[in-house]
Amino acid sequence: MFNVVLWQPEIPPNTGNLMRLTVNTGCTLHLIEPLGFSLDDARMRRAGLDYKEFADVALYGSWADYVKTHGPARVFAYSQHAEDMYTDISYQPGDTLLFGSESVGLSEDVMSHSSVTAHLRIPIAPRGRSLNLANAAAIVVYEAWRQNGFV
Repeated sequence: MFNVVLWQPEIPPNTGNLMRLTVNTGCTLHLIEPLGFSLDDARMRRAGLDYKEFADVALYGSWADYVKTHGPARVFAYSQHAEDMYTDISYQPGDTLLFGSESVGLSEDVMSHSSVTAHLRIPIAPRGRSLNLANAAAIVVYEAWRQNGFV
């Protein structure tokens, strides 16, 4: 369905939760190193429950490695600093949904990479600072899946 990509995730339970999300929505989870934890981390396993064995997870040494492997596909990078909304896009199966690390988001190098189709944001209230990574990805994945008839 969709490729959910986490660039340098730092918090194991977020990745565990996203393993569950991707299994339940038919997506693939891609992790860009370095990771802030081991894939065997107990906190990640606990958050992912028994979904790790069913999850389609791929690991890459860099963003360039991911792009080289997946070629020219539509890549949507999510940032609180983007102007366009995540709902402004007509998502298609095979799209890449790219999320940054919990503490710093996506690097400028990744955001400006020629592979990135658009920068999108999820709105938050004026007093809010940011959303949890797993929650943000869930919002986008379910919108993309909804647009495609939950097929």
